[in-house]
Amino acid sequence: MGYLLFVTLIQAFSFSLIGEYLAGHVDSYFAVLVRVVLAGLVFIPLTRWRSVEPSFMRGMLMIGALQFGVTYVCLYLSFRVLTVPEVLLFTILTPLHVTLIEDALNRRFNPWALVAALVAVGGAAVIRFDSINPDFFMGFLLLQLANFTYAAGQVMYKHLVAKHPSDLPHYRRFGFFYLGALAVVLPAFLMFGKANFLPEAPLQWGVLLFLGLVSTALGMYWWNKGACMVNGGTLAVMNNLHVPVGLLLNLLIWNQHEELGRLFLGGSVILAAVWISRLGIRRTA
Repeated sequence: MGYLLFVTLIQAFSFSLIGEYLAGHVDSYFAVLVRVVLAGLVFIPLTRWRSVEPSFMRGMLMIGALQFGVTYVCLYLSFRVLTVPEVLLFTILTPLHVTLIEDALNRRFNPWALVAALVAVGGAAVIRFDSINPDFFMGFLLLQLANFTYAAGQVMYKHLVAKHPSDLPHYRRFGFFYLGALAVVLPAFLMFGKANFLPEAPLQWGVLLFLGLVSTALGMYWWNKGACMVNGGTLAVMNNLHVPVGLLLNLLIWNQHEELGRLFLGGSVILAAVWISRLGIRRTA
């Protein structure tokens, strides 16, 4: 639980740093690539190569590609068209994606999850009802893809660690995660990155350094390690705790002029979607 709480604070702070200092100023693909490289420099030298089963390596490569590679490329792209509070609110739906993935693995259909998804879309529309445009919905869809891949990584990691127990500490097998992320992020940067949008100010490099060494290296490791130590319900709650913390930090420090009425109303509708999803779990249990 302690691991998850600490990472929650890191995540809450990181969202505002990305939105205020990187989005629109630094190429999204480059920012994600720097984070992966810095985190990899921390964990890959600690990784055991000969003592790890090939199937576990392959699983970790896939998890890294999904939970960080695809997730954070989509997240950074969404900042181009969404505000920080909107990004935070739309990540509330991660537990819904966890439910959908668990249902898929168990080969069952939960209609409550579908209802919850429709309600969540309504909540997003409430927040931007006066300026809904294709870019806004593209940002929303990008975040839902990010939510899905982030949730998939968590679920897969818990299953993978349970399937391949080892006397090695978690950090001795975690470097493969960042190699999997790099396999997505590096080609994305080479194909779509813009060299004329690289960091120029020392503050931007400082933010990238923090995001790479703290948010990505320690944050992703501690989050996945903590996820293996709690039950599904606790993990769902912790997935959402960064939202109120992040909103409070952003509104108090950087975004005091945000229109709070619609933000609160739309956020309440999105929270209702999560409640509907959890209700469906209890009804089908």
